[in-house]
Amino acid sequence: MLRIHFTDQDLPRVRVATGADPMWETLLAAQQLAPASRGGNREFGGWRRRAHAALADRGLVGALRTLQTLAPPGADYFPDFLTPAAAQEGLAAGIDELRGTPRRRLAEETARTFRSRRSVSPWFRDLARGDGDRLAELADAVAQVYRTVVAPGWSATAALVEADRAVRSRAVRDEGLHGMLASLGPAVRWEPPTLLVTYPEARDLWLDGSGLRLVPSRFCWRMPVALADPGLPQVLVYPAAAELPSPSPATLGHDDPRDRIRALSTLLGRTRARVLAAVANCGTTGELAVRLAVSPASASSHVSALRQAGLVLSRRVDSHVVHTLTSLGEALVRGRV
Repeated sequence: MLRIHFTDQDLPRVRVATGADPMWETLLAAQQLAPASRGGNREFGGWRRRAHAALADRGLVGALRTLQTLAPPGADYFPDFLTPAAAQEGLAAGIDELRGTPRRRLAEETARTFRSRRSVSPWFRDLARGDGDRLAELADAVAQVYRTVVAPGWSATAALVEADRAVRSRAVRDEGLHGMLASLGPAVRWEPPTLLVTYPEARDLWLDGSGLRLVPSRFCWRMPVALADPGLPQVLVYPAAAELPSPSPATLGHDDPRDRIRALSTLLGRTRARVLAAVANCGTTGELAVRLAVSPASASSHVSALRQAGLVLSRRVDSHVVHTLTSLGEALVRGRV
């Protein structure tokens, strides 16, 4: 159990990341591709097959194994330098900060990673000594794995994270900050002033007024992740709110224009256009029905068609289903397509 202790100064400094973090998504995607994760979230089954094939085609199996060796799934520790704070500004900024990791920190965190392992390859021993060439190779490996297995579905990842942000915003609006902290999923429990998180080790984290950045993630599954060094700006990466099942390839990140065109053919009609515009303000099925003066069954039917077309994401929050626009849905509403 991870116990994150808040003070009165920390609560106003809680914020949700403005978008998906490419370094965290890459590291967590690499963990999803490890053999130990095959029995995990079935949503990633097809993605795993395509990702492994793409990495093999590009000769990047070694790059993937490098990341998995440093950060195996379920590990109670992996180096914090793999997920630098600068990555919230984009992959390039994150890679630059990774390349600039101070030699002493590189050596200390890498050595801690392998402290309990019986054998370590020469490559990782060099990295643990702070070898700059090995660090550059590691940064290249992160970038290559990102481009191969994360970037192709980035629009779906971004939409999923944006929908989660809408859920958290709604929680703040309806129940305040305490309600939002209590809404982070089954692995997180808010018992003021402590956030209790299911974790592979027992640990206390005292924020001491520094606040906490919450990072919703597509590839984080079941168990949230935090940084190990209490001296760093603290983050909690957690699974983005679960998406309701949808047969649309678009919502799962499979970008086939033919599927998109077929799905969009269901959107003809004035009522459905009004539903799409109403979802822009984020609402439940019942709220949409009241706003548009239609029956709940009719609102649900229209939202289902919009979701199949990749224009709406739906999340279950307690007893309600909350609907938000995907990036394409927002573009249609705003006239940007």
